[in-house]
Amino acid sequence: MSDSTTTIADLKERVRVFCESREWDEYHGAKDLAIGIITEASELLEHFRFKTETEAETLMNDRNIRAMVSDEIADVTFFLVRLCQKYNFDLTTVLNAKIEKNEIRYPVDKAKGSNKKYTEL
Repeated sequence: MSDSTTTIADLKERVRVFCESREWDEYHGAKDLAIGIITEASELLEHFRFKTETEAETLMNDRNIRAMVSDEIADVTFFLVRLCQKYNFDLTTVLNAKIEKNEIRYPVDKAKGSNKKYTEL
């Protein structure tokens, strides 16, 4: 499986089978899955905390750090996909809808090269 050959539906099904075979539904309410996302995202952030931008970029060339970052990316993705799978969110639809909102909030002529929030543009 790779990004070029795997659909989001494939990922949802793989996560569903994994969780249901372990009878984890009772532990995967919306609140618990949201907590899982933020917990794992925090663990991802730990690798970069207190690093300069240059140091953070250098970490991405370290095989051991990449392996740890990869695990955290997988954990965040797992909880996100599980939330979408269990509560019938179509990830493509919600992502596209958010990008469309942000295209209005962040017009290219005002937002290009800026990291300001849309309320500050």
